Amino acid sequence: MSYPEQRSEAEWRAVLSPEQFRVLREKGTEPPYTGEYDSHSPSKGVYTCAGCNAPLYKATHKFKSGCGWPAYFDSIPGAVTRHTDRSFGMERTEIVCSNCGGHLGHVFKGEGYPTPTDERHCVNSISLKFTEDEEAVKSKA
Repeated sequence: MSYPEQRSEAEWRAVLSPEQFRVLREKGTEPPYTGEYDSHSPSKGVYTCAGCNAPLYKATHKFKSGCGWPAYFDSIPGAVTRHTDRSFGMERTEIVCSNCGGHLGHVFKGEGYPTPTDERHCVNSISLKFTEDEEAVKSKA
């Protein structure tokens, strides 16, 4: 699949840390309960893609799931693309940034969380950046 933000592997390596590259570009996963945003609970703001700065999630989408990674019940419309992931002998739904294709994590449905969508977007903290300034993000989008 092609994404609006196109960079070579060398260009991605130049702008991402080695761990960000492993997760965002090679579909890695950070260890649970280690990410910067797992217990982050702002009342306002936007989480953006660490690779391309595209807005992905509003602070109001975040909820405490206890899974060890930041959890969101929804994304900003059009910000996240879903793909079927058949790795590790199971079928899951991978989520990537719709702007650059960076791996964010996986989405799970029907787990019974008291959220409007009954979905849990389980996202690697290292795939994200956060800003409280929603207007600055809107002007970049």
